[in-house]
Amino acid sequence: MNIDPVARAQGSAWPLLLTAAAILLVTTGARQSLGLYVAPLTRSTGLGIADISLALAVGQFVWGASQPFFGAIADRHGPVRVIMAGAVLLAAGFAATPFAHTTAGLVWTLGVLSAAGAGAGSFSILIGAAAQRLAPQQRSFAAGFINAGASLGQFVFAPLNQALIGAFGWVSAMSTMAAVMLCTLPLAWGMRGLRPAAAAHPAAAATAATAAGLREQLSAAARNPSYWYLHLGFFTCGFHVAFLVTHLPTEVSLCGLGSSVAATSLAIIGLTNVAGSLAAGSLGNRVRLKWLLFWVYATRALAIGLYLASPRTEFTFYVFAAALGLTWLSTVPPTAGLVGKLFGTRHLATLFGLTLLSHQIGGFFGAWLGGLAMSRFGDYSWMWYADILLALGAALINLPIREAAVPKTTVLR
Repeated sequence: MNIDPVARAQGSAWPLLLTAAAILLVTTGARQSLGLYVAPLTRSTGLGIADISLALAVGQFVWGASQPFFGAIADRHGPVRVIMAGAVLLAAGFAATPFAHTTAGLVWTLGVLSAAGAGAGSFSILIGAAAQRLAPQQRSFAAGFINAGASLGQFVFAPLNQALIGAFGWVSAMSTMAAVMLCTLPLAWGMRGLRPAAAAHPAAAATAATAAGLREQLSAAARNPSYWYLHLGFFTCGFHVAFLVTHLPTEVSLCGLGSSVAATSLAIIGLTNVAGSLAAGSLGNRVRLKWLLFWVYATRALAIGLYLASPRTEFTFYVFAAALGLTWLSTVPPTAGLVGKLFGTRHLATLFGLTLLSHQIGGFFGAWLGGLAMSRFGDYSWMWYADILLALGAALINLPIREAAVPKTTVLR
């Protein structure tokens, strides 16, 4: 098929997509592996799992809360400086963590500094920047491709962190992660000079000139029920993801299995979600996005139910991880796509960032309540049951969303 005139004016989309995916690989991959540090931090600091879970839960919330703020800056001034500032904050948070020996200290390093830094180089900023520079028919695939970077990051960083912790201890491993986070600085610099699609196309520029301002756009979003349905579904996604990345290593330990099983399971989740993200991005050009979200959440509920009914073996965890991985962050491309369909891309980083805030409010409760459940009951049974109910509710809440028709596909080049 022919390339859209905007995309032709912009040149190849692949450098932008590859750069954005690489940034997300680093910023998200490391954060999604922090559950591997729970046991070492417990032994080193003497803090209980509930205290450490609270610090990681605050990090889940701050990661989400920072994205609308950074998204608004990126919408106005471009993504480069935002991502570079985030890299410094992320590295500083990781570097300072070995010196934190109290709950308040961990809340500051892992819950505020590193989480805010990761938020500045995360989904809303990167997908928003890409969406503004691509034709509408390219955006769903682009969101899936960029999202796959986060999944590949988990595949890379989970075994890497486990190997570093095993070989050199958690302090050296965390310090190494701090240094690696600075790799996003040259990657962010590589995104300079990219123009929004409106700047490359006179007609699009005229449309952009009459687009609603941010205040009007936020007001319109607040009155739109479909936007709130997205928030409710994404809350559930955050609950699931944060609970699992924080507490899956402990769940594995409760079953009498080694830490390598947890690291391998997290890596499998990341690897299979590369396929899930790419599939979600590609299908977004062919089917209604709300139906994609319905099936993703319904499949997740089924996977958790089958896990609870299965014997706790290494094989069970690996199969469970693969099933979860297919749906893990596959919610991101259709959610971002629906926000773009409902409100356009001018303020996509801000509006999608707000849905990510809801995602991370769910993440706060998933990480925190998991720690409380473990402290009080000695296992995670009630959390698994809550996971299933929330997933089924999220599947159903997406069905009333009013979605425009699916446009014809445009090929990326």
